[in-house]
Amino acid sequence: MSATANPIEGGQTAVPAPSPRRRKGLSKRNGARASNAASVSIIAFIMLLLFGPLILLAIFSFNSSTIISLPFEAFTTHWYKAALEDPGARSSIEHSVVVALIVAAFCMVLGTMSAIGITRSRFKLRGAAAGLHGATLVVPSLIIGVAAVMFFVQLRIELSLTTLTLMHIVVTFPLVTAIVAAGLVRFEKAPEEAAIDLGASQWQMVRYVMLPQIAPSLAAAGLYAFFESFNSFELSFFTGGYEQTFPVWVYALLKHGDNLPLINAAATFIAAIQVAIVIGGWFLVKKLLHRQSTDTNLSDMILGSR
Repeated sequence: MSATANPIEGGQTAVPAPSPRRRKGLSKRNGARASNAASVSIIAFIMLLLFGPLILLAIFSFNSSTIISLPFEAFTTHWYKAALEDPGARSSIEHSVVVALIVAAFCMVLGTMSAIGITRSRFKLRGAAAGLHGATLVVPSLIIGVAAVMFFVQLRIELSLTTLTLMHIVVTFPLVTAIVAAGLVRFEKAPEEAAIDLGASQWQMVRYVMLPQIAPSLAAAGLYAFFESFNSFELSFFTGGYEQTFPVWVYALLKHGDNLPLINAAATFIAAIQVAIVIGGWFLVKKLLHRQSTDTNLSDMILGSR
């Protein structure tokens, strides 16, 4: 006698109802699919909000018209040539690159030293020092910029790229400290203490044990410091004086509608370079992480053979 199908009138066979366990499994799979679809939709919406304006900016940078509207008048690369030949654009980009390189270098040194002090030392004001480094996350850049202008005016210091660079370092290095400290917290002190026990000096321990461990964090912190300085507008606007950086130059040109295609081309060019640098930095961090996972010979690091 069959337990799965029973004949009924008309020669048809009754289909057994799904078991409670099967119904529960189907409901779980349907719920997981709905959850995945919702997650993908939310991510796609956020990506559209973030990168949609950039895509439109890049598209209209190839339009020969000075008006941002459809349809296109004609395809052209004239605006890119004009942007590269514009003396204001070149000088502002040069200023931004030089300032960002200086800020990144100083912030990596100061941030690493601060991170080592906060994570590897014990002192009474350790908590207060750590909290102070996070103050820039709370105070808006606009307020910091206005306060910086008042500070320099009271000291009768002329606003220039020097004051701009100084303020960029003050605002950026605490966040670099947080990134490096996060990398240090992941690693125990045992390898560092072993290096000291084996006769390594403090500098040798830092150079051959600690720095290789936090190399990915240092690379990420350096990229962050560079782009944070390069793209900063508020601090650059208030503390840069008459020497413009790239964001300030873009803001100045926005006052005239005829300059919009030039701004589109310059901004697209800079954005493409920044994306390429970020991708290169991502591969560098992956390489450093791979090397970190395979480099386990502590004595070789202490002796400096790697």
